[in-house]
Amino acid sequence: MDLLNFEHPSFTPLRLRDAHGDDHKFHFRSLLLGDRLSLQAFELVGDDDSAGYRFQRFGDPGSEPFALLGQLVQKIKRALATTHLVADAGGLQVAERMVRGRIEWDGVEHTGQPCEPCVIIDGRRVEWSDFGAMLLAFSRDGSFGLCCSTPATKLDSVT
Repeated sequence: MDLLNFEHPSFTPLRLRDAHGDDHKFHFRSLLLGDRLSLQAFELVGDDDSAGYRFQRFGDPGSEPFALLGQLVQKIKRALATTHLVADAGGLQVAERMVRGRIEWDGVEHTGQPCEPCVIIDGRRVEWSDFGAMLLAFSRDGSFGLCCSTPATKLDSVT
C-alpha cells in the first residue's frame, strides 16, 4: 500500500448501551503508526479528559477500515456488558474478584510533588486512594494479582 497517499477513514459517532442501560457515545479516530493502522474509540465525559471508556484496535493500513471498525465495536460491546464496580451504602466496590481498567493521572499540577494516579473503571474515574479502599475488602486473603498491558498486547482489556 502507498502510505504517502493514505486517507484516514471517517466514522460517525456511535451510541451503545451498557449493562445498566446507560448510553455511551463513542467517537472514532484513526492514526497511521508506521506500517500499522490504529483505530481508536473514546468517550467524552464532561471536562475530564481522562474519564470515559477508551478502546483501540490495530490493523493493516491496506485493510478495509470498516472491518476493523466492526472488530472494535464488538470489543466495546463486550466491555459494556461487563460491570466491574457496584455501588452500595459505602460507595463503589469491586463487583467480583476481578477488576479491569486503565491507569491515568489526576490532571492536577502539584507544586513540587509528582502527579497522583487514578484509575478508570467502567468508564468512571476512581481516585487512587478510593481504589485502594475498595481493595481493602479483599485484605483477608492477603494477596492480589496485577497484570499491566498496553493496547498492543493481546490481553482483551476492558476499560
